[in-house]
Amino acid sequence: MGYNFFTSVLFLFFSFTSTTPKNAATPVVTTTNNALAETESVYNMIKAHSATMPGFACFTKAMNGFKHLKEQGKIKKDLLTVIDFSQSSNTKRLWIIDMATQTVLYNTLVAHGRNSGDEFATAFSNDNSSNQSSLGFYATGEIYNGKHGQSLRLDGLEKGINSNARSRGVVVHAADYVSESFIKMHHRLGRSQGCPALPGNLTKEVINLIKDRSCLFIYHPTEKYVKSSALAS
Repeated sequence: MGYNFFTSVLFLFFSFTSTTPKNAATPVVTTTNNALAETESVYNMIKAHSATMPGFACFTKAMNGFKHLKEQGKIKKDLLTVIDFSQSSNTKRLWIIDMATQTVLYNTLVAHGRNSGDEFATAFSNDNSSNQSSLGFYATGEIYNGKHGQSLRLDGLEKGINSNARSRGVVVHAADYVSESFIKMHHRLGRSQGCPALPGNLTKEVINLIKDRSCLFIYHPTEKYVKSSALAS
């Protein structure tokens, strides 16, 4: 009887140790595959409706963060603003996407900080007086009237990455150096003190659309950001 009991215990032990890791891994793999498939499906649907789109790597991170922030209640609207600072400042590298209807509402020029680079942005900071852009996810805030006219405050949602945005005065505002004519004259777009500045003719309608807790994401594939961001992964 003692032998049979011991044999039964061994059988149960080896059964659990041999099958549990395999069974435990399956939901993780399935969840990852499902999330990627969902992102690819949404991306292709938006692309079918739109003339241009951010790159898939950029959009994947943007959508990951958007979903997390929606679940956490940190953003309220179904609008996702994506800025891809891996692209030349001479290109239209800002997109405003209606995630409910899966369409691009705006695609336009946007400036980066003067100390982030010339035509291309390569350096980023969360520090005061750095005059550099900050990467990562933001929630849009309230509209106010400042030295650039009607402007939109931003709250950085990633500690150590863009969390000083409000105290730095990083806002969405209009700038005359964000234009095709400036590019023709200087061979690159003008630069800000770290703000995502927009063309003057679009700024009011854009900030009235995205104000009050919509998601704004500034992307660059710099390794430091990719490793530090919990929202983008």
